[in-house]
Amino acid sequence: MRALIGFLAIVMAAGPVLAAPAWTVDKAASRVGFVSSMNGEAFEGTFGRYDAKINFDPRDLKSSKVVVAIDVTSAVTGDQTRDESLPTKDWFWADKFPRATFISTGFTDLGGGRYQAAGNLTLREISRPIVLPFTLAISGDTAKMTSAIVVNRLVFGVGQGQWKTEEAIPARVTVRINLTAKKAR
Repeated sequence: MRALIGFLAIVMAAGPVLAAPAWTVDKAASRVGFVSSMNGEAFEGTFGRYDAKINFDPRDLKSSKVVVAIDVTSAVTGDQTRDESLPTKDWFWADKFPRATFISTGFTDLGGGRYQAAGNLTLREISRPIVLPFTLAISGDTAKMTSAIVVNRLVFGVGQGQWKTEEAIPARVTVRINLTAKKAR
């Protein structure tokens, strides 16, 4: 009992624990997409549905946290055949793995509005650590974040059967993120 009282006294003396402020993504002004090629012809795609829980303070990176869930069934590239293939077992296998997630584990300030978010990317139930570079500009209650990262799709099992090689589609896919968010009140 004495240990409990001592612990509570220390917690109370330390003051309240403040979390980084929450940010709400303006989805109409934001985009999560990807760039690749097929048989040498470049294409772009987007994910129409995603959720992001963002708590971020550039002056308090230790209490900052980001959790993003992307609905892989919402991937579109503008090519009907490709778009119908993306949710199948050969690609995202959306029936079994409907979401890709990124959960941050820490942030690094690189200076000049540039940061890195370390975290875990999970796709098709395969989780790997990644470092997501991004730029951030905050003006009042509005933040604009941009990022591009190259992801090896084969590491996550994206591309099975005839697509498991780089013959038609490269292993490296660029993921591009442009988010506009408002500080929650």
